[in-house]
Amino acid sequence: MPHEHEAGKAPRTPTPEEVRVVGLVPLLEPYFRKGVVREQMPERLREAMESNGLTPRHGAVLPQLLAGPPLSVSELAGRLHISLSTASELVGALSRAGIVERNEDPANRRRTLVSLAAPYRPLLETFLARRLEPLLRALDGLSPADRSGFLAGLEAWAAEVQK
Repeated sequence: MPHEHEAGKAPRTPTPEEVRVVGLVPLLEPYFRKGVVREQMPERLREAMESNGLTPRHGAVLPQLLAGPPLSVSELAGRLHISLSTASELVGALSRAGIVERNEDPANRRRTLVSLAAPYRPLLETFLARRLEPLLRALDGLSPADRSGFLAGLEAWAAEVQK
């Protein structure tokens, strides 16, 4: 792999296009600042997160549960590119906070499914609608092929930084 860094060797020099990408990353930083995220979060959700010591890593689980049916912990781990034990710890903390529920899978009693607790679903929907506005506007301007490339790039980057 041309982009893989080998121990003891100097890292490769990025191309001009890669330097442009790196230059854009700090421009996104204000979007992820704790204060900005905190002020967009509905009060009840914010209080639940803060009083239980939950972090952005815990918060990353929640959108996965909003879009579809309940998921197993292993499915969450795969979607988030994290280990099964990390996913289990995140779900456990969210469950103790009452934000998610764990229930037996009716089709397989040995499997546990995770879902959003009903009182938190509308709060998370409101929060995500606020948070997603800039991204959705940007995606609206992209062709389907560019959207796919954007998603593939973000997934690859997320997977690399979590190794």
